[in-house]
Amino acid sequence: MGKSFRLRLKKIINKKRLLILILPVIIFISIPLPNPLFDTPYTTTIESKEGELLGAMIAKDGQWRFPNYEKLPLKLETSTLHFEDEYFYYHLGINPFSLAKAIWINLKTGTIKRGGSTISMQVIRMALGNKKRTVWQKIKETLMAVKLEFLYSKKEILNIYAGHAPYGGNVVGLSAASWRYFGRHPEKLSWSESAALAVLPNSPSLIYPGKNELKLKNKRNNLLFKLYKSGVIDLLTYELALVEELPGKPLELPRLAPRLLTRTISEGQEGKRNVVTLDPKLQETIKNITQRYMEDFSANSINNAAVLVIEIETGEAKTYIGNIDSDNIHSQDVDIITSPRSTGSLLKPFLYAAAIDEGLITPNQLLKDYPVFFEGFSPKNFDLTFRGAVHAKEALTRSLNLPFVLMLRDYGYERFHQKLKRIGMTSLTKPPGHYGLSMVLGGAEATLWDLTNMYANLFRVYKNSFSFSWSERYSGLNYFKNQYLVGKENATLRTGVKPDEFSIGSAWMTIDALKGLVRPQAFAGWEKFDSSTQIAWKTGTSFGFRDAWSIGINGKYVVGVWVGNADGEGRPNIIGGKAAAPLMFKIIKQLESIPFSKIPESETKPFTICSNSGQKSSLYCKETYEAFWPQTVENSTACTYHQLVHLDKEFKYQVNSSCYNVDEINHLSWFILPPVQAWYYRQYNLDYKSLPSFKIDCQEIGDNPTMQMIYPSHSSKIFIPRELNGKMGETIFEAAHSNIQQIIYWHLDGEYLGSTTRNHQMGIIADRGNHQLTLLDGQGLELKINFEVLNEE
Repeated sequence: MGKSFRLRLKKIINKKRLLILILPVIIFISIPLPNPLFDTPYTTTIESKEGELLGAMIAKDGQWRFPNYEKLPLKLETSTLHFEDEYFYYHLGINPFSLAKAIWINLKTGTIKRGGSTISMQVIRMALGNKKRTVWQKIKETLMAVKLEFLYSKKEILNIYAGHAPYGGNVVGLSAASWRYFGRHPEKLSWSESAALAVLPNSPSLIYPGKNELKLKNKRNNLLFKLYKSGVIDLLTYELALVEELPGKPLELPRLAPRLLTRTISEGQEGKRNVVTLDPKLQETIKNITQRYMEDFSANSINNAAVLVIEIETGEAKTYIGNIDSDNIHSQDVDIITSPRSTGSLLKPFLYAAAIDEGLITPNQLLKDYPVFFEGFSPKNFDLTFRGAVHAKEALTRSLNLPFVLMLRDYGYERFHQKLKRIGMTSLTKPPGHYGLSMVLGGAEATLWDLTNMYANLFRVYKNSFSFSWSERYSGLNYFKNQYLVGKENATLRTGVKPDEFSIGSAWMTIDALKGLVRPQAFAGWEKFDSSTQIAWKTGTSFGFRDAWSIGINGKYVVGVWVGNADGEGRPNIIGGKAAAPLMFKIIKQLESIPFSKIPESETKPFTICSNSGQKSSLYCKETYEAFWPQTVENSTACTYHQLVHLDKEFKYQVNSSCYNVDEINHLSWFILPPVQAWYYRQYNLDYKSLPSFKIDCQEIGDNPTMQMIYPSHSSKIFIPRELNGKMGETIFEAAHSNIQQIIYWHLDGEYLGSTTRNHQMGIIADRGNHQLTLLDGQGLELKINFEVLNEE
C-alpha cells in the first residue's frame, strides 16, 4: 500500500510539473492580439512622388494620425531606439535587465521613475487603449508583447510604434509630428529635430512644442549627448544640434490641392497615404497665377476657375486646380474638374475629325452656313451672322455653329453620341435623342477631366504614329484615362473603343486646324507670348454665358481651363476667348513644349482640290491646287458647286437651244451656290458672281433653284404670337433669291401681300389652320410652300 501511494504521488507531481511548464504556453496562445492591432481612423494625405506633402484631411476622431510609412528614416529610428529601447533588436519583447533596473530604481526612490517597457510592450499598451496599470494588466501586456514579436518583424513593430505614438496635443505618429512641428518630410529632419521628436512620446501631455519647452530642450540635449557618446554622431554635429531652435506651436499643413484631396476621399481613398502625380512646384506656380488672374474677374461677379494640366505621354495630372481659394462664399469647395458643365463648342474638333474619316467632308470644303429651323431648335452663330458658305477648316477655327449642326445631321447624332462615349466622355448618361443636334453646341455636359482626356487621346493618335510600328499605328493603347494616383494602370482601354476610332490623318488635320486659331493680342500679357511655340487650342462658351472654356495642346501637355460661377450664374464676360483663353496662355508659358511633327506621308495621298469649293476637283473646276490629305478624302464627292452654264454671245443671259442659236451659245464653268447660301455668301465675298437670269423668251432648264425659302420650310407648323392687346401678331417669313436685283411678289392663299427687294422678308398674319404661300419673281419663277398655324382660336 505504501508503494502504491508513492507511485500515485509521483504521478501527481509529474503532472503538476508538466502543467507548470505548459501553462505559460497555454496563456500565451489563449491571449489574442487585437485584430487589427490598431482599429483607428487615419488622416487622408496626398503627397508627391518625392514625398512632399500637398494636403491632408484630419482623421475622423480629430487626430492628425498619418498612415504608416513602410520604412522609418535612419535618424528618427536611431534617436527613438536610443531613447526608448536601446536593445530593441536583441530581445523578444521583454528586456529583463531594463525591467530589473526599473524595479530597483522605483523601489529605491519610492516612486515610479522608470517603466522598463520595451517598444513592443508600448505598442501593445497603445493597442489596448492605454488601460489602467495593474499587475495583471502588466503581465497580460508582457505576454502579448512576446506574442507580438513572434507575429511581426522588428521593422514592422518599430514602424507601428512610430505611426501610433503620441506626440502632443492631437498629433499622433512621427510622420504627422514631422509635418506639424517642422513642416518637412521625416527624411529631411536633422539630428536635433529627430531627437526632439524621439523624446516626446515619453510624456506627450506635459511636454511638447509650445509647452514646457525648457524641459523638452533638456531631454533633447541629453539624447543628443547619448548619441554623441555612442559614436552615432560626431562632435561637430553634436555641437551644431545643440544650438538648433526647438519648434514653436504646430504649423498649418500644406494646402496645395484641396479639391484633389477631397476627390481622393470621395473615390475610396480615405484614411490612406495617396501618392499623386502632381508636380508640387508647378502646382504652386499655377495656383498663384490662377488666384491673381481671377482677382480682376471677381469685381464682375465671376468667382470661380479651374485648371488641369495633363502630361500627354503618361496621362498623368501635373496640376490640379479644382477651384480657386476665396474668402467669400462662392462655392469654392466645388471641384469644377469633376463637375459636368455645358461644353460649348469643345466637341466640334471631334466631329470634324469623324466627318473627315467618314468621307463626308474634306478638311477644307465649303460647308453650309445659313439659318435653319428644326422643331424646337434654331441654332445661331455666336456672332449672330451667317456667311452662306464657309470652308470647313475656317468653320472650326471660327467655331461657327450652323456648319457643325448641319454636319452633325449628316453624320448622325446617334453615331456621334456613341463615339464620344468610346473616347472618354463619361457624362453622356442619357440616350442620343435627349441631346439631338444640340450635342455639338453644348447641349451635352462634360467634365474638364473628361475633356482634357479626350483631347489627349486625339493627340496621341497622331503623336504615337511616329513611334509605333506600321502594324501598331492604329492601337487601342492610344486611348487611356487620365490619372492622378501613382501606380495606377494608365493604359486602360475604353469599353468598345476601336483602334481606328480616329485615323492618323484626320487627327493630324484636326490638330493642324486648331493650330490656326489666331491668338488675340487684346488681352494683357498675350503680346509677350512666344508665338513660335506651336499650340493647338479651342475655346468654348455655353449658352447663357455660364461656362468659359479653353483647352490647349503644346505637344507635351494638354491644358484645360474653365472660368465662370460654380452655381451656374451667367455673366456677360464669361466667354471662352475673353475669360478662359488668356489664363490658358499664361499657364502654357510655364510649361515645356514639344514641336509638332508633320503627318507621315504614308497616311496621306495627293488630291487635286477645287480652290473655291475645297472639294475634290471636278471637270468644271478652273482653279485647283494639290494637297496631301487623309486617304479617306477619296470617299468624298467631287466638286458640286462648279457647273456648266450656257450664255448668249454677250454673256448677259442664260439661254438654251430652244430659244437661241446653238452656234452662238457660250459654254462656261460657273461657281453656283444655292439661293439661300448665295444671298448670305455675297455679303462677305464681293467677288461672287450671281448666275445670270434666263432670257425672257427662253425656258429655264435644270434643277438649280434660283429662289428658296429660308423660313418657314415646307410643311412647317408655326405659332404666331398675340400682341399685348390680344390681337393676332405677325411672324416674319424670309426668302432668298440668287439674283440680287430680282423682286419677289408675295401671295397668301391666293391674295397678294406685297413685294420685296434685296432683303426678302415679309411680316405675315394668318389664322389657325393650313395655308399656302406663293412667291413669284420678275422672271415668272414660282415657289409654293404649305404651312400650318397652331394658334388656339
